[in-house]
Amino acid sequence: MSRTIEPTTARYQESLDRYLRFWNTSSSDEENAPASVVFTEEIRYCAPIGVLTGRQALIDFRERFLRHMETVAFRARREPEIHHGHARLQWRLDARGEEFATGTDVLAFGPDGRIDTVTTFLDKAPEGFNPHAHE
Repeated sequence: MSRTIEPTTARYQESLDRYLRFWNTSSSDEENAPASVVFTEEIRYCAPIGVLTGRQALIDFRERFLRHMETVAFRARREPEIHHGHARLQWRLDARGEEFATGTDVLAFGPDGRIDTVTTFLDKAPEGFNPHAHE
């Protein structure tokens, strides 16, 4: 039995690849993973640190995070699962060469294949992280 990938699934996989590149590029590298290709204009990003709405808010958050952390690498821990316009991405964040945190992102895709919503769960929070500090 051979398995074929639906064109929609391939488009979602491409969006996930761009999503990973987005978190691994600085603003000077923005041309390598432009947020406008990755996210809808009104992207909603829900994470333990709070809720961000809009592409620019997410870009600004990434820039602040990268300035704070200096050297980071955001990687998939396993192949993302994709179905019915959603994906589950289990990730690992390395900072300064060591594991900093792990988590799971649940992503929803818009009709054009760009990411419309991200809900982030921390599987292993960074040392000293207080999930209630932002409430």
